[in-house]
Amino acid sequence: MTRKQKRLSWIGVLGLVLTIAVGLTLYALSSRISFSLDPSELLAKNVQPDERVRLFGLVKEGSVARGEGLNVRFDLTDTANTVTVAFNNILPDLFREGQGIITEGVLREDGVFEADTVLAKHDENYMPKEVAQSLKEKGLWQEAGK
Repeated sequence: MTRKQKRLSWIGVLGLVLTIAVGLTLYALSSRISFSLDPSELLAKNVQPDERVRLFGLVKEGSVARGEGLNVRFDLTDTANTVTVAFNNILPDLFREGQGIITEGVLREDGVFEADTVLAKHDENYMPKEVAQSLKEKGLWQEAGK
């Protein structure tokens, strides 16, 4: 083998290793991707039962029902549609009825959203752009000072 052939062989091997590493990284990241939807978008889209979704909206007044232990169920609404959320963990201190929250989890086959994460916002400045835009379009949120 000449020096040129050895060099090309090494470049080929390094290219193959790099391609495999990038492929494995993208595969691992694809399982953690979740899309942000409001209840209307969640019901309109064909969300698969095991597909991770980030659901946002307002906690409906009078819908919080605490069960045994840490179990809690509540309705999340965008005023047009409502989705029941089941959560079995400690709720954030800022969680309350009428509060805007973001949940992450999966939609069960019975239509209940099984959340494994609940984030309560205390200020609209921490809200993702698409969430704020959706709430503004529905008239649920106004910027401070307006």
